[in-house]
Amino acid sequence: MIVSVPKETRQDESRVALTPDVVKRLAGGGATVRIEQGAGDLAGFPDGAYSKVGAEIVPNVEAVLRDADVVVKVQPPTDNEILLLKRGAVLLAMLQPFTSPDLVSKLAQQGVTAFGMEALPRITRAQSMDILSSMATVAGYKAVLLGAGATGKMFPMLTTAAGTIVPARLLVLGAGVAGLQAIATARRLGAVVSAFDVRPEVKEQVESLGADFVEVEGVEASGEGGYAKELTEEQHNKELEAITKALKDIDVVITTAMIPGKPAPLLITAEMLKQMKPGAVVVDLAAETGGNCYGTEAGKEVVKDGVKILGLLNLPATMPTDASRMYARNMQTFLQQITKDGELDLDWEDEVVKGTCITHEGNVVHEVVKKAMNERSQT
Repeated sequence: MIVSVPKETRQDESRVALTPDVVKRLAGGGATVRIEQGAGDLAGFPDGAYSKVGAEIVPNVEAVLRDADVVVKVQPPTDNEILLLKRGAVLLAMLQPFTSPDLVSKLAQQGVTAFGMEALPRITRAQSMDILSSMATVAGYKAVLLGAGATGKMFPMLTTAAGTIVPARLLVLGAGVAGLQAIATARRLGAVVSAFDVRPEVKEQVESLGADFVEVEGVEASGEGGYAKELTEEQHNKELEAITKALKDIDVVITTAMIPGKPAPLLITAEMLKQMKPGAVVVDLAAETGGNCYGTEAGKEVVKDGVKILGLLNLPATMPTDASRMYARNMQTFLQQITKDGELDLDWEDEVVKGTCITHEGNVVHEVVKKAMNERSQT
């Protein structure tokens, strides 16, 4: 079995899909692992680290993808990469399948068996393969560091010869994996932290990290797989009222609320921005899907009514060494799920395999993706 890792070509991407420690295990299990020259450089993994553990270093994307049985990437493949894949090849990557119908169609036409790692079923058995949780951990951590760097305040309370400095106050909107990591990081830095979420079951997790939980009576929106679902208009209005009250005297806000396959919910309105403290900072982790904050611009830092809004994208790629390690270990576990004795062994009765597969044998096989594509074609 040939497992290939091409170099990522997206401008803001510095991660690599497999790290040397994982390559060593794959090669030890009998796989031939090909790494495109320079694929791990930006993440701190030079070619020599791969060749030392048994990988073949190849000079270009054509060489790395030629005859590959399994291709492991971080970002979706380019059109050229798709055309280089042989029929029946297996692709593992973040494909953004719910919002990328053209990509999905091209993969199907090429006869690729494509696994969109974002579609992995959120069940206990699949936790060790969950790239969304891994990357959200990195994003939540980095978001707090960005917020700390952008605010004019220090996070901890300090008693100095010049008097006492009161701690910064931080609010996290959305207590999923990214939100919980943001809470933990902000608390370690000494901030006073509160958090809001429409799923009441996360209250215990929030409070266990030392943060206050902002509750809203009559608002409960726990969806499938641990995600939040869309609120009714009445529930959303109650949500906004609660957030407005919680924003008083807040120095840094981290917003993390996203709904798979849909635009991010607006949680901080234009009116709410006007009521925030001058110099406050919003780090919007949902910038790529429209943003949780009014005025968020994807990939940019803007100021609205004296509030600094950071809409930076792809935060995991700004910490590529550890992000790559986590991603690679997720990929290793998934590869173990779809191989046996060093060869591909796809069990279509397995919930993990079936639930993650987007295209197979020339067809789109993921029912939710098919439905989304049909809906788009009718609009």
